[in-house]
Amino acid sequence: MSKLRLTGSTSGFTELTAPAVAGSNTLTLPTGNGTADQALVTNGSGTLSFADRGRMTLATAQNSTSGTSIDFTGIPSYVKRITVMFSEVSTSGTSSVLTQVGATSIQTTNYRSSSNIFATGVGTVNSTAGFLQHLAGNDSAGAIRNGLITLVSIGSNIWAASGIVGLSNVATTTIIGGSVTLSGTLDRIRITTVNGTDTFDAGTINIMYEG
Repeated sequence: MSKLRLTGSTSGFTELTAPAVAGSNTLTLPTGNGTADQALVTNGSGTLSFADRGRMTLATAQNSTSGTSIDFTGIPSYVKRITVMFSEVSTSGTSSVLTQVGATSIQTTNYRSSSNIFATGVGTVNSTAGFLQHLAGNDSAGAIRNGLITLVSIGSNIWAASGIVGLSNVATTTIIGGSVTLSGTLDRIRITTVNGTDTFDAGTINIMYEG
């Protein structure tokens, strides 16, 4: 084996060891230092570059105790999957909760979304304004929501969503599904209500994203 030893200003050193293989291998390093949390990757032909590594990041949880919407912004461009988490979330009125996404600004139209609760005789409700949490007659000021909605990038700024949210105050669960095409790279998520005027009054909402 061949070794390359790099010494510093102290007595320590860094050593690179080449394996005993036939032939030659050339690795070309990239220019610059990359950015925080990037990894060094190869194209398979000896050219190395910096790339965003796959990782899961938990955002800062927000108390859903006031305001008509809860926003998470600054989502990195490498993100391919986002999980929205609800814990004991309630609102002041009867308007259904919506999850919306956006690129630079929140998109409020052209969603292909539907939601249905697990209850006899209750039909599916559609929405073009966001990913809807339909609770039928259980959409009330006393509704307490717990669960997850997952959004996944299909490519070309198309995002698909699915989720299950249950109520802890009554025996009701809603299932959510849909998709939306954005005008650019997703960088934000908003949780609001259909009428946009009901306020959040209890609970916690957070997101976790990964690339």
